[in-house]
Amino acid sequence: MQTGLDKLASGFDEGLAGRRVALLADATAVDMWGRHAAQVLRGIPGVRVLRLLAPPHGLWAAGADDEAVDPVFGLPVARFEARGQGGWADPAFADVDAVVCDLRDPGTRTAATSRCLDALLTQAAAKQVPVWVLDRPNPIGLKREGPVLRSGFESARGVAPGLPLRHGLTGGQLAQWLASGHDAATRADLRVVACDRHGRIAYVPPVPRLPSLEAAVAYAGIGLLEATTLSVGLGTTTPYLLVGAPGLDPVALVDALRKRDNPGVDFVPQVFRPTAGPHAGERCTGVFVRIYDRTVANAVATGLFVLHAVKSVAPAAFAWRDADAATWGGPPGVPAIDLLWGSESLRKALDKGQDVDKVLEQASAEAAAWKPDAP
Repeated sequence: MQTGLDKLASGFDEGLAGRRVALLADATAVDMWGRHAAQVLRGIPGVRVLRLLAPPHGLWAAGADDEAVDPVFGLPVARFEARGQGGWADPAFADVDAVVCDLRDPGTRTAATSRCLDALLTQAAAKQVPVWVLDRPNPIGLKREGPVLRSGFESARGVAPGLPLRHGLTGGQLAQWLASGHDAATRADLRVVACDRHGRIAYVPPVPRLPSLEAAVAYAGIGLLEATTLSVGLGTTTPYLLVGAPGLDPVALVDALRKRDNPGVDFVPQVFRPTAGPHAGERCTGVFVRIYDRTVANAVATGLFVLHAVKSVAPAAFAWRDADAATWGGPPGVPAIDLLWGSESLRKALDKGQDVDKVLEQASAEAAAWKPDAP
């Protein structure tokens, strides 16, 4: 299968010849031969790459992201800044007549990609610079899982009301959906170089926190637990596949979780020591989320089942975390879990001691009714 970048590398004329380009990309922006988008663009006759635009998670997510010049390609770097919903300083678009974007979205609304794309489309429209998005397949598949983000719960972890938690879109489709929600008078000139709709490409980790495809799948559901005092294994080799806290009974937790109908997923007792997030440096007991068939796994349901099981088995280990403005960028006083879930329904149900079945039923209905061509 071919990505949008592969099509450029194969010589398809997409109108970039003769343009001065700013490239928004990260480590996932490679073609089938392993060449980075910066290399491919430099090989197109007449194209001049003037600078790189770093996404929120950085160009390489390896400690070099604060440098003014990229250590790999020697190009100037404009860093994404958390201004409001985030963006780049005005000089980032100086002297360019095209922005090319090649980011592989991990398939979840709470990831940084949608915020980055939305900021790019907004700023490019204001500067009257056209945007080329090089399409990539969704790494965790076409499955959609709700709920959709409600208006009033926008934050750095979800900028576009109406988008499901697990959206099933390719990178180009996500950009088109975001652009369609902008006012017609300020909508960016967006051009998508579509990828093939069938097939799969090798997984390249966009950030250290998503080192594997299984972690990316689990993130859509287990990522919700970042709004709690539980550890999700950050700093270990299997983040988002671990859940626990000091003193939690892992056997009782596994027993509770195995009573659920949860295809493609199993749980085993585990002991781990995270180096980041809640309980960093402490020995945690809990579970390892074993995804043995990601094609049928319901990631959001898995996250809710774990939330409910921990709250039932070990309520003393569980509490909601506040959403500080610097990290979450949401409305004042809105709990972090409401920003991730997209409404207050999940938190209220769990706080009342209710099961998550009705919440899941509503979320599934929202995902089924959602149409990507209608924000």
